[in-house]
Amino acid sequence: MKNYKVIKTEQLKFECKSPLSAMYKLSPFVWKENDVFKILIRAVNPSINPVLKVARAYYGTSIDGIQFEMSDGPVLAPGTNNYDKDGCEDPTLIYIKNNYLVYYTGWNQTKLEGQLLLAKGQDIESLSMVGIAIPSKQPYINPKEATVYQQEDGKWILLFEYANENRSKIGKAISDNPEGPWKIQGEFLPAVKNSWDSHHLSTGPVLVDHLNQTVLFYNGSDLNTRWRIGWVKLGSDGKITSRSKEPLVTPPEGKPGETDIAFAASAVLVDQEIWLYYSVADKTNYRAIINV
Repeated sequence: MKNYKVIKTEQLKFECKSPLSAMYKLSPFVWKENDVFKILIRAVNPSINPVLKVARAYYGTSIDGIQFEMSDGPVLAPGTNNYDKDGCEDPTLIYIKNNYLVYYTGWNQTKLEGQLLLAKGQDIESLSMVGIAIPSKQPYINPKEATVYQQEDGKWILLFEYANENRSKIGKAISDNPEGPWKIQGEFLPAVKNSWDSHHLSTGPVLVDHLNQTVLFYNGSDLNTRWRIGWVKLGSDGKITSRSKEPLVTPPEGKPGETDIAFAASAVLVDQEIWLYYSVADKTNYRAIINV
């Protein structure tokens, strides 16, 4: 069986101005368009006060997929509605029919509630919120971290993280259209007892590699909230055919007080390599080059 192996990791670099230069940067969503690598990244105010720790999404471009020149202002910022008035988090993008579709989490600090929202625009720097894609309601509380892709049968799949039974789980929704409406089908990927991914689970990117194998890179943690990145292979029907027994990506040893987290956000196929983009400790961003 052919599996995935990391052969190199590199830290991303951002050329940016204030206020972005002073913000934490995480959740790098990278895609390739006309030989240019483009990025949406979550930027967070460095504050210990949750009310001031507001997230926005910034856009940037790169020639090599490592050094990104960032826009001066955010492309997604807190609005006047109740859904995202206190933060716009974890953007995921699809470019289809000359439109950019961006799924992101809107945060309401007053309610401590997140909703999975959809924004749309013909220009990446002119996005407008369309509405709620997945609402926060039992048993799918605070949905976030969207992954959207199309199956071989033409159906669109939306995977998302949600809170249930004091854990993060991965849910699956299906639609005939990349903009929804979405019908939730239930939990997608279970935790594995006595494993590195035995407690929390969250979505990462789905990609078809050069061998025409569909793979989901996902995030998992143990009871001590040590997040790692693994993979599952998907069949043509979207069902899981195999799963990594050990983590594919483990974060380097951090400084005292830093969180022990590696969290996948996006992946791009470049020739026969997979470039996996991920965050470490919710503030440093990397690219892992992966071979089959």
